[in-house]
Amino acid sequence: MLLAGHETTANMIALGTLTLLRHPDQLARLRETDDPRLIADAVEGLLRYLTIADSGIVRFVQEDTTIGGQPVRAGEGLIFSLPAANRDSAFLQDDPDRFDIHRQARGHLAFGYGTHQCLGQNLARTELQIALPTLLRRLPELRLAVPFEDVRFRSHTLAYGIAELPVAW
Repeated sequence: MLLAGHETTANMIALGTLTLLRHPDQLARLRETDDPRLIADAVEGLLRYLTIADSGIVRFVQEDTTIGGQPVRAGEGLIFSLPAANRDSAFLQDDPDRFDIHRQARGHLAFGYGTHQCLGQNLARTELQIALPTLLRRLPELRLAVPFEDVRFRSHTLAYGIAELPVAW
C-alpha cells in the first residue's frame, strides 16, 4: 500500500502540474483560490482526466449477464479500461476529453470501483488537494522549461507518469 500510494500520488502531482501548466486560465484560477470546493473539484477533474492506474483490469463473470447489449457467460473474462470509462460520453456527456476544474467529475473510476477500489484514495485526494495549490502559490512563475513535446513520459510502468518534468520559475 505504501509503494502504490507513493508512486501514484507522486505521478499525479507531476502530471497534474503539467496539465495545469497546459491550461493557464485554469491554473491561474486554482492559484488564486482558497475555496476548498474548487480545489476538490480540480483534483477530481485531474483524477478523471488523467486516470493513471489500472488501464487493463481483468475480471471474470460470475453469472450469465448482458453488458452493453452483449451477452456474457459465466466464467468468461472481461478487460476494462478505467481511462476509457472516465472519458465515455455515457459518463460525462459534455466533451469528456476536455479538462475543466469547474466541472463536477464525481463518480469517476480513477480509484477503481467496488471491492477493488483503492484503499488509499482519501489520503491521495488530501495530498493532491494540499500539494497542487501550495506548489502553484509558492511558485507563481512556474512554467515548463522545455517545449511540451520534449517532456518524457514513463511508458513501461504500472502507473502512467512522467520520467522528468523540467520546470523553471
